[in-house]
Amino acid sequence: MPFGAHESMETHEILMEKINCISHFNLYAQEVKNPQLMDMIVRHQQEEIRSYNEIVNYTHDYNGFSPIPPHTNIQGITPQQIRYGLHNPPEFAPQADARFYDGEIATAMLLCHKNGARNCSSAALECADPNLRMLMMNSAATCMNQAYEVFLFMNEQGLYQVPTLKDHTAKTLLHRYQPAGEALQAQYGVQDMGSGMGANGGYATNGNLNAGSANSVLYGEGGNGAQSYGAGAYGASGGAGFYNQSLRGGQPVYGGANTQGSMPQ
Repeated sequence: MPFGAHESMETHEILMEKINCISHFNLYAQEVKNPQLMDMIVRHQQEEIRSYNEIVNYTHDYNGFSPIPPHTNIQGITPQQIRYGLHNPPEFAPQADARFYDGEIATAMLLCHKNGARNCSSAALECADPNLRMLMMNSAATCMNQAYEVFLFMNEQGLYQVPTLKDHTAKTLLHRYQPAGEALQAQYGVQDMGSGMGANGGYATNGNLNAGSANSVLYGEGGNGAQSYGAGAYGASGGAGFYNQSLRGGQPVYGGANTQGSMPQ
């Protein structure tokens, strides 16, 4: 059973990207200091290696595959746990004496996973083979979850600060969009979800579509779902200002001194 030209080239690109990711994470594991970040590297490597092997095995013999269950600590996160606002954000510039610090490792991991999610999503759109398409979709969902876990870690440590708009500006911009009219919904048999989209309506609360769930349709049923990230899961051991040790010229490279306390809204 042949593969199409587009899906063959896309799969080639994805496999090369996964090899590059695995190789770089090996380097990060040798340099990282933060135990929570090290734990994340190990778990992400496990998922990445299994994902790589699943695609390779399928392209070799066309046998069925076992979707990889999520193993990221992102369950149970609420909007209230995200730190919004800028608080003395650090400056960045390329350095001649660059070396791996924990903050730089986390940034590299985040960029790797974001690019992996984009590229696997694009590859899935070019797949004719339904199983290869699902493998790419699984890889994309895995990278999205991994990227979000890295973001949560960086945000809690003050390494990834989220800029905001004034509350009135954001609401004015977004509240212009209203639910579809009843006539349009009735025309296409759409069930009215009501106004409580964030509570019981909408796709985010559907367990079958939640990529962070061990029972997600993206991953297949069952699997070893990770424990909840929880409030302060990484800060409990790493501690605020953990990256103070990453100094260059006596100053925190990633603003570790500013990680104490919550950021302004």
